[in-house]
Amino acid sequence: MKKIALYLLTTVTALSCSNAQNKEFSKESLSKKIISIDNKEISFSEILKKHNGKVTVIEVWASWCSDCVKAMPKVKEMQTNNPNVDYVFISMDKAFDKWQAGIEKHELKGDHYWVTDGMKGEFGKSIDLDWIPRYIIIDKKGKIVIYRAIETDFDKINKQLKKLK
Repeated sequence: MKKIALYLLTTVTALSCSNAQNKEFSKESLSKKIISIDNKEISFSEILKKHNGKVTVIEVWASWCSDCVKAMPKVKEMQTNNPNVDYVFISMDKAFDKWQAGIEKHELKGDHYWVTDGMKGEFGKSIDLDWIPRYIIIDKKGKIVIYRAIETDFDKINKQLKKLK
């Protein structure tokens, strides 16, 4: 019985870790259209192209998310310590005006985009979104170096950003 339980635990762990280690975005996620700050549609691939050649931190968040709000001071500290990194914020807010109010309230510096169908919508599913805030780190070559990090992973994120300088 112990062997079966250990096997199941090992299998579940391996599957969840393999999902967490994606090195590139799916074609589906790249084609998804989201809304820019000036209320225009843009594909996720176009957003990534804008940051080509730069280390980029993507934060998926929402103004209603208490964990996202609690993490804001650490995000700002990360930005201060890594001024040459590009920052992209993708909101899962339920309404355009709530999203814009959240950007202003939290004084978020970076590029801003809004997903209109929320966390469980097409874009969220295409990036395996299961929690926010979610951080994705992309290197200068456009490769994902961290696919899944959350608000408790800032040490890991900051170490990775130092390596990428």
